[in-house]
Amino acid sequence: MDTTRDRDPAGRPRNSRPRDAAGRPLPHGAEGVERVPEDLVLSPDESVTEAQRLLDEGLPFPAHDVLEAAWKAAPDGERELWRGLAQLAVGLTHAQRGNARGAAALLDRAAHRIGCWAAPAPAGLDIAGLQAHAEALARRIERDGLAGLSEADLRPRLRGS
Repeated sequence: MDTTRDRDPAGRPRNSRPRDAAGRPLPHGAEGVERVPEDLVLSPDESVTEAQRLLDEGLPFPAHDVLEAAWKAAPDGERELWRGLAQLAVGLTHAQRGNARGAAALLDRAAHRIGCWAAPAPAGLDIAGLQAHAEALARRIERDGLAGLSEADLRPRLRGS
């Protein structure tokens, strides 16, 4: 068994294995989807635009990576909002992977964090729409499972319609 770990140039552990569209690691050498750079730095507007593009392509796991980078770079007062957006993308990833329990739990956390935002929304985010979408999707998944979900359910509009 190979116990060596992928590491970045500074020696920190990094997983450089390719990933499938749902973010699952593939064997070294396999062809996966393009990875979001770990040192990604975008403006809030660019982050929302890129995350939306990825969601629209059915790639919530990379969208999560973009939103997580925005969360880590956000000013203290905005961090919980961006964290909630990243959790929304993780909830969608769990749904895509067939994990109903994980999807509902993360969507609930996302709805709570997004719903706590009271200031004007950065980057034109549709706070009320995203909270409602996450909450309604979590309830549907708890009630009906994942079988009836549509592409639209897994591709929310970050800035509304």
